[in-house]
Amino acid sequence: MAKKTPSLAIGRGEKLPVKQGAGLTAKGRAKYNAATGSNLKAPQPEGGPRKKSFCARMSGMPGPMKDEKGRPTRKAASLKRWKC
Repeated sequence: MAKKTPSLAIGRGEKLPVKQGAGLTAKGRAKYNAATGSNLKAPQPEGGPRKKSFCARMSGMPGPMKDEKGRPTRKAASLKRWKC
C-alpha cells in the first residue's frame, strides 16, 4: 500500500521559496516525517556522505535548470543551496 505524501506549502512555512534556496524547513520535515514515518534530515551543504549522495542523485534528475521565463527552478535552487 502506497503512503500518501502530505501537502506542504510555502505560506505555512513548510518549504522555502525558490529565492531562498528551495527545500523543506524544519517544520516541513517534521510534518513529512510524521505523515510518512520517514526520517528526513536537514541539508548537509558543508560536506559529508549525504552531500555527495544528494548531489549525485539530484544532478541526474530530468528537468530544466531554468523555467520558460529564465528563472531558476526548484531543482536548480536546491543544487545551489547544497553547493553541488
